[in-house]
Parts: sequence; structure tokens; C-alpha cells
Amino acid sequence: MIALYDHIQHLRAELSSCYLASPQERATITAELEQALARQAELDREYAAAGGD
Repeated sequence: MIALYDHIQHLRAELSSCYLASPQERATITAELEQALARQAELDREYAAAGGD
């Protein structure tokens, strides 16, 4: 789960930087970030359903 968190932070950092080469690259990273956030939300729901703290 920490790896997923780190991946999300890395993608956010890439999007906020100014060195992205093209709009296509930005769209690819945005899509990847959305998938990672959806996976994180799914894991959070599973954890809560299992009675996690």
C-alpha cells in the first residue's frame, strides 16, 4: 500500500512539473493517476469494511 501511495505522489509531482513534453504525455499521466487513485479508494473501502482503524 505504501508503494501505491508513493506512486500516486510521483504522478502528482510529474503533473505539477513543467517538463512534460506534450499534451499526450500529460493525458497519459493523468489517466494513470486516476487509475491509481481509484485503486487506493478501493483498498481504503476494503480496509474499512474489514473493520480497520
